[in-house]
Amino acid sequence: MKSQYTLEDIAKKLNISASTVSRAVNNKSSVKKETRDRIMKALKEYNYTPNEVARSLKLNATNLIGIIIPDIRETTFANTIKGIDKVISAAGYSIIVCDSNESKTKEAHYLDILYQRRVDALVLATVELKGRQVLRFLEDDIPVVFIDNLPKIDRSIDAVLIDNMKASELAINRLVSLGHDQIATIIGSIEETTGYDRMIGYERSLTIAGIKVNRNLIMYGDYKEESGYNCMRMLLDNRDKEPFTAVYVTSEMMSVGALKAIYEYGLKIPDDLSFIGFDVYDKTGLINPGIDTIMQPANEIGLQVAELLLKRLENKDSPTQSFKHKLLLDPYIELKQSCKLYRTRKTLTSSVAD
Repeated sequence: MKSQYTLEDIAKKLNISASTVSRAVNNKSSVKKETRDRIMKALKEYNYTPNEVARSLKLNATNLIGIIIPDIRETTFANTIKGIDKVISAAGYSIIVCDSNESKTKEAHYLDILYQRRVDALVLATVELKGRQVLRFLEDDIPVVFIDNLPKIDRSIDAVLIDNMKASELAINRLVSLGHDQIATIIGSIEETTGYDRMIGYERSLTIAGIKVNRNLIMYGDYKEESGYNCMRMLLDNRDKEPFTAVYVTSEMMSVGALKAIYEYGLKIPDDLSFIGFDVYDKTGLINPGIDTIMQPANEIGLQVAELLLKRLENKDSPTQSFKHKLLLDPYIELKQSCKLYRTRKTLTSSVAD
């Protein structure tokens, strides 16, 4: 009978780290004998045998690459996965894609599954900031490449990301160039590097432009459509007290939610409100007006991730493996029709007087 317990469950019962259990299961010499004996006894007690982790597969590649992303509906992640698959499938590898739904619990669950399947490498857009669940992969020398977000772990890691501060700078500079000086924003969780960097880029760009940052115009969501919708409603409900002429939303699904709220309020873009979204795709060209949006080079991210993975897999025993790479790619802005030139009341008064 297969055990219902994971390595993480057993680690908690023994009050030791999951990585220690992992090292014992994989017969690493860094585990003390008494600790190893405790672990092996617990594995037997909970019907969790080392065979379940398939230690023998460590010497024989499974040709599987695990990918965990927070939302499979996001077009950027889909395009990134296609970029990865294009390269690694040609090299004889297959992918397993998991959707964590922005949940730390689901991410941990999928990490357990992929570890037990002994994937040859892992691509992870993590929502678990401490990175504890992924340490077992790193300690077993399984190549891991992070995308979208970085964990806060005290070791060198591989990553392919965009310059998130630059992304916000592109958006804010665009709005400032059109005369906007009351710019609201909907940011993702600033506990994550992605959200934090996009917030810093927003604040820094306003400051450089000589515009005071108004904290009341900053809303924090969780990257999901509902949070974008709710944050936008709060901004609009308070617009009489905290006026703004433009809004910048920092993720695809939050952009969708924010647009829904704006239209429900009966407002028109850009007549009533200028709008810049993030990763807003419109292949049909049917969205009217077209939405100005910050875009990530998703396919290029995937290609770079795949090339880095293959490099790691092909040179697994090389001393250069210890030198990790963080590749930062440039975002870009697509200009459509959702932003307009803003004239202040002072300008309007002057025009009337003339």
